[in-house]
Amino acid sequence: MANKKQEELARDIIENIGGEENVDGLRHCITRLRFNLKDESKANTDYLKKRDGVVTVVQSSGQYQVVIGNEVAEVYDAITEVSGIGDGSSSGGSNNNEHDDRNVIDKFIDFISGVFQPFLMALAATGMIKGVVALLGTIGVDPENGLYQVLNFAGDGFFQFLPIMVAITAARNFKMNQFTALAIATAFLHPSLSELANGEVLYTLFEGTAFASPIYSTFLGIPIILPAAGNYYSAIIPIILAVWLGSYVEAWMKKIIPSVVRSFLTPFFTVIITVPIALIVIGPVASWGADLIGVIFTSLLDFSPLIFGALLAASWQLLVIFGLHWGIIPITYVLLAEQGINPMGPPMMASTFGVLGVVLALVIKSKEKQIKDIGIPGIISLIFGISEPVIYGLMLPMKKSFMYAIIGNIVGGAYLGMMNVVAHRTGGLGVFSIFNTIDPNGELTMNFWNVIIGFGISILVGFALQMIFPVPNLEEETTEATPEEDKNGESVATSEEIQESAKQDIIASPVTGEIITQEDIEDQVFASGAMGKALAINPTEGVIYAPANATVTTIFPTGHAVGLTTEEGTEILIHIGLDTVELDGEGYEKLVEADDKVEAGQELIRFDIDLINERGFSVQTPIVVTNTNEFEDVLFTDEAAVERGDYLLTSVR
Repeated sequence: MANKKQEELARDIIENIGGEENVDGLRHCITRLRFNLKDESKANTDYLKKRDGVVTVVQSSGQYQVVIGNEVAEVYDAITEVSGIGDGSSSGGSNNNEHDDRNVIDKFIDFISGVFQPFLMALAATGMIKGVVALLGTIGVDPENGLYQVLNFAGDGFFQFLPIMVAITAARNFKMNQFTALAIATAFLHPSLSELANGEVLYTLFEGTAFASPIYSTFLGIPIILPAAGNYYSAIIPIILAVWLGSYVEAWMKKIIPSVVRSFLTPFFTVIITVPIALIVIGPVASWGADLIGVIFTSLLDFSPLIFGALLAASWQLLVIFGLHWGIIPITYVLLAEQGINPMGPPMMASTFGVLGVVLALVIKSKEKQIKDIGIPGIISLIFGISEPVIYGLMLPMKKSFMYAIIGNIVGGAYLGMMNVVAHRTGGLGVFSIFNTIDPNGELTMNFWNVIIGFGISILVGFALQMIFPVPNLEEETTEATPEEDKNGESVATSEEIQESAKQDIIASPVTGEIITQEDIEDQVFASGAMGKALAINPTEGVIYAPANATVTTIFPTGHAVGLTTEEGTEILIHIGLDTVELDGEGYEKLVEADDKVEAGQELIRFDIDLINERGFSVQTPIVVTNTNEFEDVLFTDEAAVERGDYLLTSVR
């Protein structure tokens, strides 16, 4: 049950992300609330970053991530209590926006997050239990002992039946009936399926290759190919793909089956169609894909285990910052399921300990209260594998300290790679991940001792570097980004901010598309610079948005061009298409009038790209700073493409 402070924070977050109606989905991980917003421009990001109780805000991978820290679960519960957001309105975090224009990578990472995050804490908890069981084995407890067996059941059951958890969360993301998805997944786990591998081999496909597959039985003459392990316990990718297929079959059946019998015939046909295809096609293909991943990583390890470990340990915290680590975590499960070992786990975990070493030194050396306030509880979190509070609270503002941590991670990861350290299980984080390296037989081999040495190296290197070099002053590091407060406690700009804003006017892109440099604009008037410095965008969507807070100084009756003057005095002309005045307004819809005050991100004009192209006109959209001569310089983005709201240009006085 959330307390009053958490409830107030929840209400404030809802209000400043654009309200409940702006939310397409919400879930949380260890430290972050992960929103899918319909329109991120409606969120008051600057306010939320400064709000007490919020560590920071990250906009990445198609998600609006509000970093809370250790109380994230309580704040999430508060949000679900005071609103309709959360379990009741989110389909497991999938983006329900029909106009989802995120790229494939963003969508993939968002999907992976949606599949794994709901059960990540349970996975970590049972992983720690498995670590305790491994520890019992090392101190001589008989595996036949009741204590050992019960704890082993508690820790291992979740992993053996992981496909069931994956099926539930995948069904939520694919908007499929969860129980029908479970019917598909449990077919993969039927004991008789694994018993096939104990029978007589009929023949072997791809014999002599990495994909050799002994065939024990057939389905209507089609070979039933089993994974190398002989079963799909702990399988992930085959289940996700099977549920994905099932979601399409289910949707199709709902359309063609009469409503009077739909309730039972839909799951009947969905399961009877999906399971054979999944077992005969999807399972083998996914297994071969997993084999290929294993081959790739094995090859990299064979080429240079040292470089492999160093790069993975160095990059992991950077991937965590942007939420990109969710694209890699499933690979570790695949490697463990297919090969019985996970060489990625130890270097990944080492990345927490380099940060730990630096934070220990900061707490010892620094006299700054804010560093100690963040660092002391942060040390506890880091020990248990949770790094985000310290990363956002200390490492990012104190970039040199973060560099020392990364160096520590590189050295420790390189050692782990060089010594070929692997994990035999997964789940535990931080110090508990050490138990993952205990041999399955319960022996404390050098694999176990080397992971301790590797983690220790990361701590020592990070600690030593921070002790040798000066401690940055966190207050000075964050002054430029933190507003001062007046005597009444209200935020006011710092003198540096005032001076900087007087020099520069930063303008966002009014539309999504490919950038065209001024000299390449097809209209000579714009290309020559006669009207001022410019670039053009070849738009991929038919809406022009306000690139800054501004006044509409002019808008052509035809709607093909609009002139704006920003609050800082930059005069901008946005000309939608070339020679499109000839269309006499056809295909254009004006949403504002002259003298209107507009806010950044507000829709100004809608236009029909297809119509413009069909009529033989270029849709190139020049964006011109018409009072260029009033500025010392006008600087443009060097990106090849932009999305609306991305940085486009700066006018410098």
